[in-house]
Amino acid sequence: MSTKISISDAAHMLNVSEQHVRALCRDRELNAEKISGAWIIDPDSVTNYGLRTAHMVAEDHAAYKVETKRKNKPIALSFFSGAMGLDLGIEKAGFDIRLACEFDKYCRQTIALNRPNTALLGDINTCTPEQVLKAAQVERGDVDLIVGGPPCQAFSTAGKRQAFNDDRGNAFLKYIDLAIEIKPKFIVVENVRGLLSCPMDHRPHSQRGAEFPDLSLDEMKGGALNFVLSVLKKAGYTCTFNLYNSANFGTPQIRERVIIICSRDGKAAPFLKPTHSEDGSHGLPKWRKLRDALNGITTHAHLNFPEKRLKYYRMLKAGQNWRNLTTELQQEALGKSYFSGGGKTGFFRRLSWDKPSPTLVTHPAMPATDLAHPEEDRPLSIQEYKRIQEFPDNWQLAGPLIQQYKQIGNAVPISLGYAVGKLIKDLLEEKAVTPPIDFKFSRYQATSHNEWMRTFEQQKIKAQHALELDR
Repeated sequence: MSTKISISDAAHMLNVSEQHVRALCRDRELNAEKISGAWIIDPDSVTNYGLRTAHMVAEDHAAYKVETKRKNKPIALSFFSGAMGLDLGIEKAGFDIRLACEFDKYCRQTIALNRPNTALLGDINTCTPEQVLKAAQVERGDVDLIVGGPPCQAFSTAGKRQAFNDDRGNAFLKYIDLAIEIKPKFIVVENVRGLLSCPMDHRPHSQRGAEFPDLSLDEMKGGALNFVLSVLKKAGYTCTFNLYNSANFGTPQIRERVIIICSRDGKAAPFLKPTHSEDGSHGLPKWRKLRDALNGITTHAHLNFPEKRLKYYRMLKAGQNWRNLTTELQQEALGKSYFSGGGKTGFFRRLSWDKPSPTLVTHPAMPATDLAHPEEDRPLSIQEYKRIQEFPDNWQLAGPLIQQYKQIGNAVPISLGYAVGKLIKDLLEEKAVTPPIDFKFSRYQATSHNEWMRTFEQQKIKAQHALELDR
């Protein structure tokens, strides 16, 4: 244990009063003992408490304690690291996550709490290749993998789809440019399904139709992804991608993400190897059930539903939602939303014990995206969120509860991250295998790179032909 510190020192570290620190000692929030009437405190417990509660800031720092055993592992650098879901999966596959780059203060604190030896950097827009390599304590030619999930809101079908006209979209391009400059053997990009269809320059639907000009090439569906692929190809990387359902890799959750694998050696990477299937096909076990994931949790920290909504939850059983109420109660429960379009399956939704969870969101108690416990009258707890996303039970989360939900809700499931890491490690060792050709990775059409490219080229030819007719 490190040298003990005084009440005054701890108060200075936490920027609180000495009286507050004494209360923390009495409440055993800090690891402290009283000797001759004075408290002496373990400084590591002060740091841990400070990071968890946001009394302390997680500062940028270089990698610590790069031991020989870490040096013998392939090296990965992580960007847009969040709560490190993708990183934990890649780490599990045998990589040394030498650096994490994250701007959000609560995520940074979570990273510092759990992986204090990993280098930590902030805003990617201010990073240079030299700064990244210095912080990671690695030479340019020694980086095996750069991995990241750039902000997805710029490409999400639920947003304005501003693509690279959005600051978050610009961060995507910065990530690609930075990765290309560092020249790792592999680059991985993780993103939402909307990336497959997001245009480079989105035109509002109100400005489309017979009375408006035809869409330019930049406005075509998938224009943003096509641009990214062209930049990577010009830099010498061969890219393959698909839309993957995390349930096919052992996650007790239906969550779909685009994963792009970019290889510097010019060889096209195979798709990820599934470990589960929905119906047990291909000799694989069936998707994991929610029940299996939530067994044994004894402590729950959770948000609460308003009493007026609990009235309807108490009428629903596991796996049911508002449609299982009487017509009169449906209208009463949904109000004006009852008459809106769409399936509205997220309203008053109790999860099923015997299916994977639906995609976790950043707030489990919002009216249109409820994630209620199958039996108890409450939203899923943060402990249940962690189990569904496959984080270790002892993984510490910084910040208030709503920020913890946001961190886990935004994360990549560990099993999907592991599948990515396993494939890259197998490629490095030249022992990667191709998954079954007829395996259905997603419920959507034209989501793998060959199918997507054919569809995009057909769309491109059609758009060019329309432009020629206008001349």
